[in-house]
Amino acid sequence: MSNEPILRVNNLDVHYYTDAGTVVANSGVTLDLRPGERLGLVGESGSGKSTLALAILRMIKPPGSIAGGEIWLDNVDLTKLSEERMRQIRGNEISMVPQGAMNSLNPVMRIQDQIIDSMVDHNLGLSRAQMVKMANDALRAVELDLKVGRMYPHELSGGMKQRACIAISVAMNPKVIIADEPTSALDVITQRQVMETLGKLQDQLGSAIILIGHDMGLMAQFVDRIAVMYAGRLMELARVQEIFTDPLNPYTQLLIKSIPGLSNRGDFTGIPGITPPLTALPPGCVFNNRCPNAMPVCMTTMPALREHKPRHQAACYLYENGIEEKKERYDQAVRT
Repeated sequence: MSNEPILRVNNLDVHYYTDAGTVVANSGVTLDLRPGERLGLVGESGSGKSTLALAILRMIKPPGSIAGGEIWLDNVDLTKLSEERMRQIRGNEISMVPQGAMNSLNPVMRIQDQIIDSMVDHNLGLSRAQMVKMANDALRAVELDLKVGRMYPHELSGGMKQRACIAISVAMNPKVIIADEPTSALDVITQRQVMETLGKLQDQLGSAIILIGHDMGLMAQFVDRIAVMYAGRLMELARVQEIFTDPLNPYTQLLIKSIPGLSNRGDFTGIPGITPPLTALPPGCVFNNRCPNAMPVCMTTMPALREHKPRHQAACYLYENGIEEKKERYDQAVRT
């Protein structure tokens, strides 16, 4: 795996302008993605995960806009491109597997034609026969029979529809694949099959993947690093092993604590309180009203995302000074 990032997001801000006020959907988000890497993006509903994915693809529509920051794909800043140039990159160099396969496929077009339609839209200069071959290759890559290409979406099961969406996304061998909860509404067996297919595809294409979801167990099995988001902010970013063995941010620790396990069957633990409205975020750290170990400084200034261990970043004042003492105090507060 190359150490040079293929995708870099620098200090990204995304705002939605509404009658109720400005919704700060993403604020100062900074992360990178290396070739062949799998990055998980987790957080509660409304934390800004899907907004970040749409911003990377330049698909934020009014009343929303990218209010600041940069999005670099290789050496190209996507925020500076014209809409036509971005349209050519979208689907070709960077693509998205949508969350709801049921609503993403055209109900009156055959699957093969929907795969080819994306190629036609990108003016690849290929003959019909060449595009049919690429469509068939994409169907094989997601382990679908070629006869599926001649079928309509209503003839497919939920898992087959999701695989068809993946086939459309990878038909032109993108460098980056963003999968927005690709296993939602699927049974656990089909979920595993879809994720195995996505993993095999990545190995074949050498693409990097951003996996968006809520399932921490799935993240633990699939991704290399995890980025934790809350109220539009990036709270922690580290390798998956470190996130689960030594999470630094209180929010990350509480997320992991809420995962059901065999040792605590029937004991369901949630995070007290609710996510604050994005039009009226509290001053200071956005998690301070739910944090079990908030300090006075947490009420005044949002902590910066800093590297507190090698390749382990967290936004939390617990680790600014006297890290060991404060970590012990926090762990005791969580246990009780």
